[in-house]
Amino acid sequence: MQAILPHLLPASLYAFLGIHFWRTRWGRAAAGTATPQGIRAWERIALAVALLLHGHALYGELFGSGVMRFGFSGALSLMLWLAVLIYWVESFHARLEGLQPLVLPVAGVCALLPALFPGQHMLTNVASAMFRVHFFIAMVAYSLFTLAALHAIIMAVAERRLHRGELTRPLASLPPLLTMESLLFRLITIAFVLLTLTLATGIAFSETLFGKALSFNHKTLFSILSWLIFAALLTGRYVWGWRGRKALRWTLAGFTALLFAYVGSRFVLEVVLGRAG
Repeated sequence: MQAILPHLLPASLYAFLGIHFWRTRWGRAAAGTATPQGIRAWERIALAVALLLHGHALYGELFGSGVMRFGFSGALSLMLWLAVLIYWVESFHARLEGLQPLVLPVAGVCALLPALFPGQHMLTNVASAMFRVHFFIAMVAYSLFTLAALHAIIMAVAERRLHRGELTRPLASLPPLLTMESLLFRLITIAFVLLTLTLATGIAFSETLFGKALSFNHKTLFSILSWLIFAALLTGRYVWGWRGRKALRWTLAGFTALLFAYVGSRFVLEVVLGRAG
């Protein structure tokens, strides 16, 4: 019980806030009541508390044993922690509370995962400053792409319903599609720059420690594939004006490739095959 409690607290708070945002934003909209303007002060504080609790539990999971453990559950938990943190910061500049009921439940599940599937993979070379830079940039890039993928899914559903004339009030309470699309490509652009830096620092790190620029394995393959997909998407966006369903499909394809680069492979090794290495 003591092992699960640090993870259960932020997961419960995320769940509570997700239900609260659903009732006050989507629920009221469905009942014909005007959606509140902006996020309230206590909501922002409660979300900050959830982030602090999640961060504390995550630190214990990653470094509590004296070495750095980083399995698929820790990766997902860290990705969603950073994603919600970015969301929290972004909410100072844009109205995003209509999206919270969709993001927070995912964060709640991922906050609980390390208690159910403790990390088995021990990372080496964590004392290296180059590795820490590489690791931090990679996790921020993953988190931004996670938010972009969630945005793309929401936009795809909203656009399909809009074309069919079946836009429900909960979906109508979301920010306008043009606003969401602008935020989507801002996220993708920043994440793409960070992914490029991740690959560059990974090559430099490999060259320094192992004497070769690149270790060609499934992680490298899927990372490069994801980079190529997002490079094509951004080129299509800014040169040919790609938008709508085409942009959303490319976003989800790139995120899927990136997910396979680490999280997917660790899940297969740790859960399906029961191996730590």
